Amino acid sequence: MKNTVLTFAKAKEEGVKLSMLTSYDYSMARLVDEAGINSILVGDSLGNVMLGYEDTTPVTMEDMIHHTAAVARGAKNALIVGDMPFMSYQTSVYDAVVNAGRLIKEGHANAVKLEGGKEVCPQIKAIVDAGIPVCAHIGLTPQSINAFGGHKVQGKSEEAAKKLIEDALAVQAAGAFAVVIEAVPAKLAALITSKLDIVTIGIGAGAGCDGQVLVYQDMLGMFSDFSPKFVRRYAEIGDIMRAAFKKYDEEVKAGVFPAEEHGYKIDDDVIARLY
Repeated sequence: MKNTVLTFAKAKEEGVKLSMLTSYDYSMARLVDEAGINSILVGDSLGNVMLGYEDTTPVTMEDMIHHTAAVARGAKNALIVGDMPFMSYQTSVYDAVVNAGRLIKEGHANAVKLEGGKEVCPQIKAIVDAGIPVCAHIGLTPQSINAFGGHKVQGKSEEAAKKLIEDALAVQAAGAFAVVIEAVPAKLAALITSKLDIVTIGIGAGAGCDGQVLVYQDMLGMFSDFSPKFVRRYAEIGDIMRAAFKKYDEEVKAGVFPAEEHGYKIDDDVIARLY
């Protein structure tokens, strides 16, 4: 059954946990979708794990549309959320609506995600008013990594915690159907979750959120540039891939691959007439 903003709201009401994973291409989206994951986030994290940038700020709208469209072709049941990249919505409400519309029209996303609290509520409201579901994102917001001075836990002081609560309530009031809470103490994230009627999706925010999201390369051991504390490795696919690549390299160089069974046949008399 197709996951929608309505099924997300129903899950919140019934206390059913929701799963979200990233995907950036058709093949991975199919695998994630077939596993029964509720939502696929086409995150601007593709800047790190797919494009090799040091952070997410260089990612463009064209990057996001290209990858979101590929995911949409592969996933049929997951709710597809397309990330709005840095400076695609901060510049104005008009830009926010236009770029959100592009992710829906050209990228075939079901919803968009943007980072920030009260300061982006005018954008959230305008996008929602345009008929586009919005997932908010508070706590550690990677597009603001330069302002934060690194990947740091957010909301540890009383003042900072109050601001996160205020931001969460504000994005809900602006019309967001869900909010990602990143790198926030578990007890604070659980408190925020209890105060909201909308779904909370945690990443490094404890088990008290309504759902969880991870970058698939992190949870499969495929990305080793850095590994956040909150990541759990569910498999070491990176090691398996490296071993397979090494084996292939060895067999090609030894003349073992391709073997006869990997090729196509032709009658010897046809070949003979070619000489």
